[in-house]
Amino acid sequence: MNAYDVIIKPVLTEKAYDGIASKKYCFYVKTDATKTDVKNAVEKIFEVEVESVNIINLRGKRKRERGTVGYTSDRKKAYVKLTEKSKTIPFFDSLA
Repeated sequence: MNAYDVIIKPVLTEKAYDGIASKKYCFYVKTDATKTDVKNAVEKIFEVEVESVNIINLRGKRKRERGTVGYTSDRKKAYVKLTEKSKTIPFFDSLA
């Protein structure tokens, strides 16, 4: 699996913004990615040192439209914490 295939996109919410100052970043990742996959991908793409990775599985929400019921896609979110001596991720610097 390629590093660019593991990370789908960054999560840009208020809770994610709160962690940027302390070098904690949040990404949507592939549903079959492991903590090790996410760590290696972030280190390779952004050239930083990762201290820890926490992963959350998000179930799809129930949606109704014109009488039919369905669900949105399941997603996986990864919270990545960088080491103290690591540089920050430039993409997030303008958001903090």
